[in-house]
This record gives sequence, C-alpha cells and structure tokens, in this order.
Amino acid sequence: MNITALNTFYNHYLTTYAPNGINSQYDTHKKSELRGVYNSIVKLNKEAPLAILDTSRASQAFAVGIKESARALHNTIASVSGRDAESLLEKKTAFSTNEDIATATFIGDAKDVDDAPAFSIEVRRLAAEQVNTGNYLPDGEIALTPDTYSFDVGINSLNYEFQFLINEGDTNRSVQERLARLINNAEIGLSAEVLEDDEGNSALKLSSKATGLPDGRDDIFHVSDTNTSKLSGAVDYLGIGEITRPAANAEFLINGSERTASSNHFTVEQVYSVNLTGLSPSEGDTAEIGVKPDHESLKENITKLIGGYNDFIRATAAYLDSQPKSARLMNEMAGIASVYANDLDTLGIYSEENGELSIDDERLSYAVEHADNEEVTEPLKDFTQALMRKSSGVSLNPMNYVNKIIVAYKNPGHGYASPYVTSAYSGMMFNSYC
Repeated sequence: MNITALNTFYNHYLTTYAPNGINSQYDTHKKSELRGVYNSIVKLNKEAPLAILDTSRASQAFAVGIKESARALHNTIASVSGRDAESLLEKKTAFSTNEDIATATFIGDAKDVDDAPAFSIEVRRLAAEQVNTGNYLPDGEIALTPDTYSFDVGINSLNYEFQFLINEGDTNRSVQERLARLINNAEIGLSAEVLEDDEGNSALKLSSKATGLPDGRDDIFHVSDTNTSKLSGAVDYLGIGEITRPAANAEFLINGSERTASSNHFTVEQVYSVNLTGLSPSEGDTAEIGVKPDHESLKENITKLIGGYNDFIRATAAYLDSQPKSARLMNEMAGIASVYANDLDTLGIYSEENGELSIDDERLSYAVEHADNEEVTEPLKDFTQALMRKSSGVSLNPMNYVNKIIVAYKNPGHGYASPYVTSAYSGMMFNSYC
C-alpha cells in the first residue's frame, strides 16, 4: 500500500471511527514506553485464546470507539499529572483574568513554577487566514462552454491540480457546489464554501486553514489556470484567483514588549500555552496570565479527572443497545469507583445510577482548602492509578469486549505470540475499506 492510500485510510479512520480525532502532546512516547507497549501486547497474545470475532461494522466502530475513549481518558489523567507517576494530580494550572482576550494552560513541570512568573498580554490583532471570495454569479446557466477544465492550487510549497467537467445544463451554483466538495474532500489545507447574497447570487469562497504569513511570502495559497493541463478560464470566471482578505500575523504585547506570531496559539517560555481569543477593547486593556494557588490547581485537576471518567462512561454507554459486552466494561469501571467510594464521598464525589460520578462543588472546595494535601491526594492517587491501568488495558486490547466465540484455549505455559489477536480491529477496518 503506498503512502497516499495509507493517508486516505488514516483520514477515514479519524473521521469515521475516532470520537474526536484530537491528538495531544501525551500521544508522543519515548522508545522505552513504546517498548513497554510492545512487550505488553506480546504477553497478551501468548495467553489469548483463539476465537471467531464478530467483524460487523458495528463491532468495528465499538472496538475503535472504546480504544479511542480509553486513550482520551489516559490523556486526561496525563494532563493533570504529567508523565511522572509520582506527580499524579499535582499538575499546576494557569489562570487568565480576561478570557475574552486570552486563555492559558500551564504546560511545564512542577519545578518550572518558580520560573513561571505572571505576565500581562494586550492583543492588538489576531492572526487571520487568507480568504479568496469569488464573483457573485446568478443562479443560472453557466457561461463557460461544456468541457473539462482545470486549475492549480499552490499551498505549503506543493502544487495541486483540480479537474472538473462542465456539462450541458450545469448552473453557476451547481458547479460552485461541486468544486467546494472537491476541494474540501482533497484535504490540502483549504476549506471551501458557497456564499449567497441578498439577491440570490452565489460565490465560491476559499479559506486557508492556517493563519499568518509564511516567511518571505505574501500569501498562503494561490490559484491560477495559466499553465494547467486542461481548459483554462474557470479561475477568472469564478473569481477565485484574487485575495479578498490577506493572511495576517497576530500582534500583541507581553509586559509591554511587542510580539508577533503566525498563529493565535503559541507558547511562552515553554511553560505557558496561550490562546488569543479576542482583541483588547482599548489600548492598555490586558489579561493577566499566571499560575493558580495549589488548592485551586488541585480542585481543577480533580474536576478534570472526574470529567474524563464521565466522558468514558458516556462513550461506553452509547453502545449498550448494540454491544452486550459494553455493560461489562461499565461494570468494571463502576467497580473501580466503588473500591474508593468512601474516600470519594469525603471529597463530595458520588456515584450515580448511570455509572457516572457527580461532584458537590462546595464540599470539594472545603475539603481541598482545609484538609492536609496528602490526606486529599493519596487516596485519589490510588483511584487515578487504577483508572490509568484500566484505560491502558482497554487501549491495548479493545477486542476483549467485542462479541466472539472461543474456539480453543492455548496450552498454559507453552503459548506463542499471535501478533493479530489484540490488533484485529485494524485488520477489520482495512478489509472493509480497501
């Protein structure tokens, strides 16, 4: 399989099966961590019985869905703890005094707190994408003669040719909508949509997904058909070759010092991740960015942890009607929560009938502010570690919860690694897609 086909398959995986397709910094791993995952898979495969799997599309979606949900839960735990198991729930959190201007996340380690002083930020301009809005044309028969046309798009130092056919009876609107679908499906870093004015005329709008100006360039993408392989003339007729809103870099001040960035999302001193959300209302209006006190950070980490747990429970509950073993997974998660029920109750965290956990905000705030830090964190660390082990197990072998018929058990102590047992879901997806 060539790289183009593999990329197409991966995009299909993300848009069809993955719950959100969002990656984070915690999806990267060191060699030692990857080696540990490999060794765990080998061990699982040696002991796994031979079985006939349910390979229906519903089972495929379930297997990948719970794997991705387990990954999301694992990343949530990592986001409140970092990569160090000893620092569970001790991740510091950042604050912004004006989230209409900027929001912030603390991305450093605990040792970086002393080197992460508060700072002020004033936003003068947000980073913007490039926009090419075409000519507004009446919703009537297109003036271009029926034939095969093409145009070239240059973006990210690459050139792409788009070919399309104009047939008898095509209208301006139908061709614009067809081109919008063609460009969006190509996924080259552009988005396309058809706009309509008050008189019913329509125009094709192209926007870059990236913001800011590349070094030494005055555009992010350009559209032309002067040297294209098929008939030209469509670019001028549609008007999509002209820039109607140029890309722009963000302009802001940090502690009064002028800065620029090609994106509205950037890092400061490698300890803050800052996202610009709006312009300062007037000169001198700033947002103060800093690190929250320990008890506020702990409360926010606990709230985020419980939110990740509930997201996993909701994602699993969505399969209760179609996948019987999803109830088993929910019961296993509820069993983990029940082991630590007394400790959770003390903090105002209660189990609900649907398997989720609820938080009494006042009781949690009181416990975090008045109890000894270790008194709060130690039992929660045990609960968090249990969730991390469970999410890792589900992520390693989601096929454990898919309907299957056991054919034979392996001879204990004399098993051999069967490399496809725990990754059968990937094979099922390839078989149905390729």
